[in-house]
Formats: sequence, structure tokens, C-alpha cells
Amino acid sequence: MSLINDWRDTAYSPTANKGDLQRLWQDYFLKEKAIYAELLKDPDTEVKGTVSELAEKYGVTIMYMTGFLDGINDSLKTANDIEEMTEDTEVSLGFDKEKLFRNMVDAKADWLYGLPEWDDIYSKEEQEELIKDQKKSHTFVREGRKIGRNEPCPCGSGKKYKNCHGQA
Repeated sequence: MSLINDWRDTAYSPTANKGDLQRLWQDYFLKEKAIYAELLKDPDTEVKGTVSELAEKYGVTIMYMTGFLDGINDSLKTANDIEEMTEDTEVSLGFDKEKLFRNMVDAKADWLYGLPEWDDIYSKEEQEELIKDQKKSHTFVREGRKIGRNEPCPCGSGKKYKNCHGQA
């Protein structure tokens, strides 16, 4: 079984004890936050190594590093092949700063996009603008078909719309 499947089977297990899963995620999020804080101190330097080397460097298990690589993969300049990844697979953590910030906002991970290390990369105003733009990109206004006043009411009452819900 691949590393990514091990991670997904453990972290997203529908049969696992909910308390155990909650503890796993709490622990993982603390370690994830520390790795991001470290990466953001020098965001223009591409960190490379095998999965096991990076796990050792950041003081996490292979499983947590696999989860981290799964999470950051969409923000990398060149995505890693996480589906075929083994402990000896060479991976890169070269990320696109704006894409990473936006993906953190999209994931509603305020503990990550709120890291103080972002202040050395983007001003508070730039951060607020990126947050606003990212949240706005997912706001959809749906205009439904207008119901004519003499059409049957969509509630199924059999009455004309004007005599039912159209009175409001």
C-alpha cells in the first residue's frame, strides 16, 4: 500500500474512534503549523529531500509528512506525484506564495493564513485583499426563473402563485 493511502485510511477512517481521530488531527495541525512557520521564514528557498529526510528535518512521522505533502501539493510550483510516493521518493516543497495563501483561506485554515510569518511576505492590507478576493471567488448568486403571478405555485398547493406564496 502507498504512503498516501495509509495516510488517508488513517486520517479519514469512517470506522475509527472519533476521539482518536480528533486527537490525531489536533496533533497533526500543531505540527503542520510548525512546518509552515518554518517554510514561510524563507519562502523563496525551495526545500527538497526524500519524504523520510523531510519528516526527520521537521520532526514529524512519515505519516504526518505524507499528510503535509498531500495538503500542500496544490500550492506547489511543481506538484509531487503523491499517489506513487514512498519514503525514498524525492519531493519538493517549492510553493507559490499567493497560491498557498489563497488555498489556506479556501480551506478555512485561519491558524495557517494567520501565521505571523505571512507579515514579512504580505502587508496586512495585501493579506486582507487576498482573503477578500479568495472568499469572493466562491460567492455565487443564483437567479431563479421568475414565477408568473398566474402560474401554479411551486409549493404544490394547486393554487395560483398570486393567491398563495405570491401574496407576501
